[in-house]
Amino acid sequence: MDKNARYVDVDAIPGERWFPKETGFEDDLGLYWGDWGVASEVDTLRAVLLRRPGKEIENFDAGEYRFSDQPIDVELMRKQHDSVAELYRSHGVKVFYVEEQREDRPNAIFCRDLVFMTPEGAIITRPGMAARRGEERYIAKALADLGVPIVRTINGDGIFEGANAMWVDRKTVVLSTGSRCNRSGFEQVETELRRMGVTEVLHMQQPYSNIHIDGVMNQASNDVILIHASQVPYDVLDVLKKKGYKFVEAPSQTEVRESFGCNFVALEPGLIVMPEGNPRCQEALENSGIKVITIDISEILKGRGALHCITAYLKRG
Repeated sequence: MDKNARYVDVDAIPGERWFPKETGFEDDLGLYWGDWGVASEVDTLRAVLLRRPGKEIENFDAGEYRFSDQPIDVELMRKQHDSVAELYRSHGVKVFYVEEQREDRPNAIFCRDLVFMTPEGAIITRPGMAARRGEERYIAKALADLGVPIVRTINGDGIFEGANAMWVDRKTVVLSTGSRCNRSGFEQVETELRRMGVTEVLHMQQPYSNIHIDGVMNQASNDVILIHASQVPYDVLDVLKKKGYKFVEAPSQTEVRESFGCNFVALEPGLIVMPEGNPRCQEALENSGIKVITIDISEILKGRGALHCITAYLKRG
């Protein structure tokens, strides 16, 4: 080495100066997105997403879209839907709407099927029926406009609808498979839930005669669940029983199947709103300490769905 050679002293490349904010998405949600998030079926209801019946219910083939063959009074259906929204508002619930929708999708009123809300945001579903496929696009648009983060859209060969999932607590979810949720859809939802800290995903096999959890089981409080006993798997109920839940057995199959006695919405723990025309289920719940408000949704029932079906939760607790 030439001792007389001169070397240039180059400064070292500096280290990182911008360090990440070490918070979870749930922690950031309220700060950057809005007051959204659900991890319960009964915590105080704060915000919902609805679809007021539009042009899509004015002229369609009832059989093709799985509606009752009884004629629909369009204006009465809208009036009844408005009454539900007003009841929610009267209990401090913010009501948001899906303003845009396809005109050939009368089932779009049933928003619960199109989104499943989590503590971190929305999972956009992929409906099982061809007659409903595509509705989810407009749910996604409405959520984006509101600032609700979309954490997953069911894709590939997955099928999943929002009523195929039920929060038990922050760490526990019942997730069902059947004609409206296949194994691929189940696994996609399970992956997201476990990433969010859910440790117990209870698989519920839907009976051949039913499509969604809320047709056979629904929570009325933090420790009371109404069930259609012959249609809910023992293994699922055994886990819930060990968590301290008490079961109220729906005393009327007719009310469960025809007037949707299980298809209610909890406004807060122990206070629910239920479709009119379910006196036996109402009495059974009231005898178990549940306060019940009833509301006439007779025209909405002609779509073979009820209160829980039309209500997509955006914020609870």
